[in-house]
Amino acid sequence: MRKSEKDNKFKNETFLFLNGNKSHSGYIAIGCKKEIVYTANNIHLEKLNNFISIPDSWKFGYISYDVKNEFENLPSANADGLEFPEIHFFIPQTLFKIEKDNISIIYGDNSLLPDLKEVFLENKVKKTNPIALTPRTTEEEYLAKVQCVKENIQQGDIYEMNFCYELFNENVEMDPFETYKKLNKLTNAPFSCFGNFNNKYILSASPERYIRKTRQQITSQPIKGTIARGADKMEDLTQIEKLKNNQKERSENIMIVDLVRNDLSKIATKNSVKVEELCGIYTFETVHQMISTVSATIKPQITFLDILKATFPMGSMTGAPKIRAMELIEKYESTKRGVYSGCVGYVKPNGDFDFNVIIRTLLYNSKKKYLSCMVGGAITSKSNEKEEYQETLLKAEALLQALK
Repeated sequence: MRKSEKDNKFKNETFLFLNGNKSHSGYIAIGCKKEIVYTANNIHLEKLNNFISIPDSWKFGYISYDVKNEFENLPSANADGLEFPEIHFFIPQTLFKIEKDNISIIYGDNSLLPDLKEVFLENKVKKTNPIALTPRTTEEEYLAKVQCVKENIQQGDIYEMNFCYELFNENVEMDPFETYKKLNKLTNAPFSCFGNFNNKYILSASPERYIRKTRQQITSQPIKGTIARGADKMEDLTQIEKLKNNQKERSENIMIVDLVRNDLSKIATKNSVKVEELCGIYTFETVHQMISTVSATIKPQITFLDILKATFPMGSMTGAPKIRAMELIEKYESTKRGVYSGCVGYVKPNGDFDFNVIIRTLLYNSKKKYLSCMVGGAITSKSNEKEEYQETLLKAEALLQALK
């Protein structure tokens, strides 16, 4: 089989690859034994919970941000160029584990292993045609809307709101897998993934964990606080100190930590919610991030759906208070978020799971030829509109670079 044929073999299968930063650990799920797909009109969360609970099976999939409407009386009426389903999970026919420079089979068709090693472990990235993205919101519109959000904060409606805007292109023909490989090489993000869900593609360079369950322990790691990498080691250290001591960024992070603690307390045993790390600084290929870690022990008999109801959408992508922030997000944003700021990940046969936050992500509907990404950040009373806009450009940088 020629190299191009091997690439196509895996590109055209439904699969998802999660990558654990420099350790390059994760899973490659190929084919589909069984799946559930829900659009906005037919979501059935109990059936989702039953699917997730199927014994002795791995499940991979995503949940879109707009599933929020199932938990609260909220609308999603903004423009949707992508038209992804709200939920898509599948049980793969074949599953492999990837660790650093090795791939091993968990179950299924072992004959795929040599081709997988060649496709996934190589460092070569093919040239792809350059693609430009156009912001749906102009800089002037962005600045004006941030000012409106700040007015809501001053009026006491909210303390903080995550405000985002879309960059898009229509009539796009692209190679999703090669573009993902470029993006992954640029970012080496800890919760990176590539997913082909019936020709709707998720190309994610996410640095953020939404939630992980290990036996009765759950962990969430919200990100709030971003600064660019320095040009050299000394400037890098200066940037780290600047972020560490930035009171605005710290207050953003702490507000969301409080929200996450409150969410986890709904499903946690008494006195088990802990802030394991507050405002830690972590370095990635293109940015430094401020990350906190919150954990809890969940009560007996708590289900996947119980956890989802208590914590979704993640506070880092809404703001606080959560419901009012989501109402204002719908008011000020121009694009339906859909998959963006939802989550993608996997559930193990024993019920343990790990999901990222879908940020720093390209989304592509190959049938419609529509390509999109969204960027944004937390707005507080201390936000400077122009600085917030520059931060969105920083977050978009690797995505745009991968398309060049």
